[in-house]
Amino acid sequence: MAVDVRTEVVIGLPRDQVAGYAIDPAHAPEWYANIESVEWETPAPLAVGSRLAFVARFLGRRLAYTYEIADLVPGERLVMRTAQGPFPMETTYTFTELGTTSTRMTLRNRGEPKGFSAISAPVLAVAMRRANRKDLATLKALLERT
Repeated sequence: MAVDVRTEVVIGLPRDQVAGYAIDPAHAPEWYANIESVEWETPAPLAVGSRLAFVARFLGRRLAYTYEIADLVPGERLVMRTAQGPFPMETTYTFTELGTTSTRMTLRNRGEPKGFSAISAPVLAVAMRRANRKDLATLKALLERT
């Protein structure tokens, strides 16, 4: 069973400001509760083909995985993919301008769990949705506070 979780938030800032902050790997641990660290495996700046090593905690487990940037349209879209581990994942950020002062950010995680993870896909989807809502609320609070 595939997992496909889509979450969105409206942030009261221009699209370029929201996108610039959200796609910067250095900021990920600030707004993703489960991400402990991010390290570059390829030289900065972020571009198609860049690789980033993440360490996270999810459902009580430590996860280490590497995302590769598959698509990047500055200010509009970022697509990252990982193929290793028990849960290959694609994460997509999209940014839609709502007038000149607000942005809708959509976070989509989709993947095809393997092994034991495949059995627990419905539970993973619920936990991901809950975590993504909290993370986007944190991002909104961080950005609108400044």
